[in-house]
Amino acid sequence: MSTMQTQVEQRQNTASPWPYTLAVSVSILVGAIAVVASVSAGIPLKDPEGFLGPAWVRLPLLALLLFAIGLLPAAVRRSGWRNLGSGVRDVLRHEWSVRRVLYIATGLGTFYVCYVGYRNLKNVLPVYRDGVLFDRELLQLDRWIFGGVDPARVLHDIFGVELTAQVLSFIYMAYLPLIPLTLGIFLVLNRNLAVGAWYATTLSLNWVIGTLSYYLLPALGPIYARPDLYDSLPETRVAELQESLLSNRLRFLSSPETSEAIHGVAAFASLHVSITFAAAYFMHRTGQHLGVRIFAWAFFGLTVLSTLYFGWHYVVDDIVGIVIGYLAVAIAAAATGHGFFNSHGIVAAVLARPELIEDGSPRMKDTREDPV
Repeated sequence: MSTMQTQVEQRQNTASPWPYTLAVSVSILVGAIAVVASVSAGIPLKDPEGFLGPAWVRLPLLALLLFAIGLLPAAVRRSGWRNLGSGVRDVLRHEWSVRRVLYIATGLGTFYVCYVGYRNLKNVLPVYRDGVLFDRELLQLDRWIFGGVDPARVLHDIFGVELTAQVLSFIYMAYLPLIPLTLGIFLVLNRNLAVGAWYATTLSLNWVIGTLSYYLLPALGPIYARPDLYDSLPETRVAELQESLLSNRLRFLSSPETSEAIHGVAAFASLHVSITFAAAYFMHRTGQHLGVRIFAWAFFGLTVLSTLYFGWHYVVDDIVGIVIGYLAVAIAAAATGHGFFNSHGIVAAVLARPELIEDGSPRMKDTREDPV
């Protein structure tokens, strides 16, 4: 038996038998805190809606879509179009166990609860941290880091304010659908259930740690503290979003108990940066395809640039965001049995003993077996 194989077996033997213990515990805790905080402030809990409807609708629909994407091609390869029904039944029987479905549902559920808890705690932030803002200090720190000049001026001069603004706006807005999409891919299209749990726990921890940072150092962000620095930027989707968030903030502050608007303005720390860093770092640690890793790191880098370019965040917001993303990946790794610092465990597991990472369901004896 090789040394690598022995190490993999030892790692698997010590792995958590239920990798969602931390995620479920954290989701229950943050959900309860969000309920208590909202009720105590006399503000109704709100389900944040996106362009595809409420999160409790979007996530199951995404899971079903990815399930169909993985199921139908496998069924066609096994039985052909004429016997599609038979192929679907075979794939379901041999590739989809109750355990696998339970893991997927748990991953989506913990992500949803942590996200909604995060949004509601962000919503009541002005109530509990009323009048406490650190934008002046953070603006001064930004100028010191950039040698006495506002970062916005420097970035606009270097990159311009026309084409760059449109490109970075697309990058910034792409974050909204990409993150739940990647979660769905790792949960639904990946038989390695522990890796899916690792990623779901990572994202959930980002929401929770990020919420703590909002309360630790409340700030609005450069675009709201010094809007004049961004007057030269053209109209973009980001500009529309910034105006919408400001409008919601003013409506909320005018009547917190009755306003239907959800407050969503908070700068420290950057959750855009923390989650995109966490995603890229996770891709690295799990040994994803080189192209995927390059894309993830490039997307992260452009996201950092966009947060400063459009004035969403101060420099220190992004730095702390990176720290949060790293901690989320590392803590989630330890909680799901992958080791706090181990960076090649999943790759080694695939190379040494592929059967160790399967979901435990019976396998079809078919040379055309689909990897989903």
